Amino acid sequence: MDSILVKGGAELHGEIPIAGAKNACLTLMPATLLSDEPLTLTNAPRLSDIRTMTELLASLGAEVTSLQDGQVLAMSSHDLNNHVADYDIVRKMRASILVLGPMLARHGHAVVSLPGGCAIGARPVDLHLRALEAMGAELELKEGYVHATAKGGLKGGTFEFPFVSVGATENALMAATLAKGTTVLKNAAREPEIVDLAHCLQKMGAQIEGEGTSTITIQGVDRLHGATHPVVTDRIELGTYMLAPAIAGGEVECLGGRMDLVAAFAEKLDEAGVSVEETKRGLKVSRKNGRVDAVNVATEPFPGFPTDLQAQFMALMCTASGTSILEEKIFENRFMHAPELMRMGAQIDVHGGHATVTGVERLKGAPVMATDLRASVSLILAGLAAEGETVVSRVYHLDRGYERVEEKLGACGASIERIKGE
Repeated sequence: MDSILVKGGAELHGEIPIAGAKNACLTLMPATLLSDEPLTLTNAPRLSDIRTMTELLASLGAEVTSLQDGQVLAMSSHDLNNHVADYDIVRKMRASILVLGPMLARHGHAVVSLPGGCAIGARPVDLHLRALEAMGAELELKEGYVHATAKGGLKGGTFEFPFVSVGATENALMAATLAKGTTVLKNAAREPEIVDLAHCLQKMGAQIEGEGTSTITIQGVDRLHGATHPVVTDRIELGTYMLAPAIAGGEVECLGGRMDLVAAFAEKLDEAGVSVEETKRGLKVSRKNGRVDAVNVATEPFPGFPTDLQAQFMALMCTASGTSILEEKIFENRFMHAPELMRMGAQIDVHGGHATVTGVERLKGAPVMATDLRASVSLILAGLAAEGETVVSRVYHLDRGYERVEEKLGACGASIERIKGE
């Protein structure tokens, strides 16, 4: 099993290209199931999760061809021959549940295993199912599988999410494009990935209004056609690499970065004493005056501070001046990186959904273990600021969401390398 070796102490200078968004691409790929015409995605990230979704779509009979070193995905679902999403594939990744809505909408039936993924909380799929039921779907859970049918097709309906759910909004949005009549989704997620999906579906002929707001209205159409669509910039990768010079020192330009994708996050960086400057090519980041200041953070749905940047921001706070409180309001079990950071000398006290971090002058390198995707990269960031060597194990989590981390940070002067496992 591979690990990552980081030798701390080097400032970072240079530029880092930001990839297409993993969470957007994983949502856009199942949209191919809605049409018998080709869907082509450009600016696709090269990640293990993308390969898993490719495997899942192929198991259903879709054709997925990777072009231009994986940055273009050419897909076609003209001849689906299977409507069962098997446990052996679905268990690897929670986003697999996103094939349910499209298959049900186009074919009137689907069987999808309950999903797996990072162990960062329950993250139940009940909202996905309730939204589909509002469109007339009949659902039954049997032996770990969702058996869904819509005799005569889905019908437009109104559903208000009791709390914001990105995945459930995406599933319902895709299903509603082929439902008969009008569907209204209230308290819908507003994330850029939702907007990106809506824009892709609109290119395919879907009638959608209100994307990016809490109320999305979809007028169903009889069929969708093919399209070509660029995957939106990955705001989580962007935020992660914005933190690298904040932690290690130096100045890095994140190519393709957009302030509107990370506004709330950038505000917290500014409060901590980190400069974020918009350029023609992206965002340029550096410290303002040496050691950063401690600031409090509470995670919230977009446009608030992203839960997917909480672990990385905690790494920054570990060497900040003062004490910060990080409140996790999205997932109830997302501080598993804290004990690993404490192995590096961090002072962190976790109580329920709150973590109190008292900054130290310097972290110390240590062997640590990644517990989930975002935790893995937080440990690498901490290693950049630590004395000595940090070895991060179980980096298969990292490969699910970050492409070529060693190359991107190494090109800016970081001492980082991948150690191949047996």
